[in-house]
Amino acid sequence: MNHFHAVCWMDHNEARVFHFDAHDFERTTIHPDKPNRHLHNKRAPEATHGDKHFHEAVARALADAREILLMGPGQAKVEFRKFLDAHARDTAKRIVASEQADHPTDGEIVAHARKHFKAIDRMTPQLT
Repeated sequence: MNHFHAVCWMDHNEARVFHFDAHDFERTTIHPDKPNRHLHNKRAPEATHGDKHFHEAVARALADAREILLMGPGQAKVEFRKFLDAHARDTAKRIVASEQADHPTDGEIVAHARKHFKAIDRMTPQLT
């Protein structure tokens, strides 16, 4: 299916990418090669560099989306955005917002994204 909108909920242990419209959605789950443990030392290399292969896989999963909402509980979405800015600028340009979200269910993620994009779509024409 080819959906205009996508939402990506991510933390350091997984990314859930949803391509959706008003009626249905497709989910892709991506896990890093080396899942991150809770790091309290922000200067630790693993805390600042992220997982390049993980970020590349998430970027590929979002490549066809025209508008993207990022969600997640911590710094993973910020690190991913920095990765996109450096390595996938076309995808980075399609991110319309980044929001804090603890650990919602799939249904809660998609419902929130639908509501979010419904408000945006009223103000912005969809261009393919």
